[in-house]
Amino acid sequence: MADDVDKLRRQIDALDDELLALINRRAGLAGRIGALKKGTAVYRPEREAEILRRMTKSNPGPLAAERVTGVFREVISACRGLEEAIRVTYLGPEGTFSEQAVRQHFGRAVEALPTASVDEAFRQCEAGAVQFTVAPVENSTEGVVGRTLDLLLTTPLRVCGEIELRVQQNLLAKGPFKGIRRVYSHSQSLAQCNGWLGQHLPKAERVAVASNAEAARRASKEKGAAAIAGEAAAERYGLKVLASSIEDQANNTTRFLVLGPLDAVPSGKDRTSLVMSAENKPGAVHALLTPLAENKVSMTRIESRPSRSRSALWEYVFFIDVEGHQKDAPVAKALSELQARAPFLKVLGSYPVATR
Repeated sequence: MADDVDKLRRQIDALDDELLALINRRAGLAGRIGALKKGTAVYRPEREAEILRRMTKSNPGPLAAERVTGVFREVISACRGLEEAIRVTYLGPEGTFSEQAVRQHFGRAVEALPTASVDEAFRQCEAGAVQFTVAPVENSTEGVVGRTLDLLLTTPLRVCGEIELRVQQNLLAKGPFKGIRRVYSHSQSLAQCNGWLGQHLPKAERVAVASNAEAARRASKEKGAAAIAGEAAAERYGLKVLASSIEDQANNTTRFLVLGPLDAVPSGKDRTSLVMSAENKPGAVHALLTPLAENKVSMTRIESRPSRSRSALWEYVFFIDVEGHQKDAPVAKALSELQARAPFLKVLGSYPVATR
């Protein structure tokens, strides 16, 4: 048996050597491409999406598609980092799900910079201090993030990507499970894990704090304390995951938008986000949606939001997502017709549909 294990390990070692050589060869080719397109954007969301889709489609297993995506995303990130260091702002502090979303999309070869607010994250990107910002826009259980929608109305930044992050709540601690006397977390996370805590830690004190990252920080310094937070917080504060996916409702997902100064070109599977207003009269919204239906453009989301205009009290704007890229003929035709009908229309951007 020992001989068989040693033989298999030698085969793995040989494959690892081949993988290392191939990855470095890929990095060299990426560097040559970067030199040829000097002065253009290093991050091309449509190209990265195409690579990830191709790899998952041709994956024969046994690795799951999600794992293949993770491996190749890091390879892409490392190669991209040789061309240029990408800086991205997000709503902090460090160790939050927002940081996890940045890492999931851009990989680890990126400088992720936390800010105190979504407003500040946008401002830094608009000023050119960073290339991109990542902002939460909606959650499958909590609904839309209103402040992000308000900022989308006025920002010159373009939506060039999206991230769907499974919000997985974990119990983190430095010590053993049986010694836990206090659990820190954001009030929302405590509520989302109420059933699990009642069953497994009924006597533990529950303490609400400003963020899950702050909870992890406290748990890292206090004996008998644990935190409910994500993997990024565990890594940031050196905590062990004692129990994973402890949320009462599975499939809790937060959607983030990637914004920057560039427009993504068609990738073959895209989404377009827009915002528009309607006249305050019967049938106005229906009339605005007609061009989408007539051009067979599928709408995947619509949200209403107060216009925030002093001259338009009680009027609303509508945030809409549709399938397809704004350069695709059906979408382009629908947008042209909407432009003629809507009092206000802003195309926020077209981008590849999220790859998990």
